[in-house]
Amino acid sequence: MSENQKETFTRTPAPRPATTRAADAPAARAGAAADSLTPVRSASAPPASALRARVRSLGPSMTRSMQAVADAVAADPAGCARLTVSALAEHTGTSEATVVRTARLLGYPGYRDLRLALAALAAQQESGAAPAVTVDIAVDDPLADVVAKLAHEEAQTLADTAAGLDLTQLAAAVTALASARRIDIYGIGASALVGQDLAQKLLRIGLIAHAHSDPHLAVTNAVQLRPGDVAVAITHSGSTGDVIEPLRTAFERGATTIALSGRPNAPVAHYADLVLATSAARETQLRPAAMSSRTSQLLVVDCLFVGVAQRTYETAAPALTASYEALAPRHHTPVPTGRRAATAR
Repeated sequence: MSENQKETFTRTPAPRPATTRAADAPAARAGAAADSLTPVRSASAPPASALRARVRSLGPSMTRSMQAVADAVAADPAGCARLTVSALAEHTGTSEATVVRTARLLGYPGYRDLRLALAALAAQQESGAAPAVTVDIAVDDPLADVVAKLAHEEAQTLADTAAGLDLTQLAAAVTALASARRIDIYGIGASALVGQDLAQKLLRIGLIAHAHSDPHLAVTNAVQLRPGDVAVAITHSGSTGDVIEPLRTAFERGATTIALSGRPNAPVAHYADLVLATSAARETQLRPAAMSSRTSQLLVVDCLFVGVAQRTYETAAPALTASYEALAPRHHTPVPTGRRAATAR
């Protein structure tokens, strides 16, 4: 399966030889990662507002020189927008070829398109940018400062995720989930909690969905999948072996595979038909990536759920009503009695 096929993936699952698919797709993904001149997934340039999110998510897969270019344009979009390709290369201590490769890795056809995006981002910032709030939380920060910093970072993470989300990939994922015979979800640690959230949401609208955080159970369930089923892997790093292994197994069995990852070119993408990029705040000592990535993952989960509910509304609505009615008796709190109740009155 070629990289172009993966970018426009909207197929109806059909039987195919697992050995061929497993052999071809990792090679295609690996080729795309090695050839940094190829845009990550989108056929068109991403919006200017997504630039910082893409720098953050793609940074670990860049070379040191490309990282220097990416950091420069993210830190000073207005200043870099005024630079020619040779001037930016000199400014970052790199080469013109590196600047062009960085622009293309970020999703822009060429440096000219990146400059236009930088100018647009600079205009957005000048027109109504909120005051900068540092994200570093010190051990002795007042609680009010902690709340303000976390709220700012959560809001920025959500904005970055929404701006960088590939809507074509998202729509294809919704289509696959809505028509799936069975849905398996894999996640470890904090990502397991996100997987459980997705599973219970899908169950409430009548779909057969199960979340697996035990790697052995995940693999033994994955071997039962076939075309028409869907497997979802959730991993911020994109390199968690206990998540990649069941996804690979599902991939080889012919299931449609979806990856939620903060690293679009990470190993998990080798076995994913669809990749939904998530974002995360900068990791700090008091706020590890597992914390900051969860907000982004939950936004993507909610987008998937609402999209599937819309697509299957005729069956989803009655299923939701039935689940509400089944749980209603458990939400009625008995009227308190005794001395404490009398005092309250």
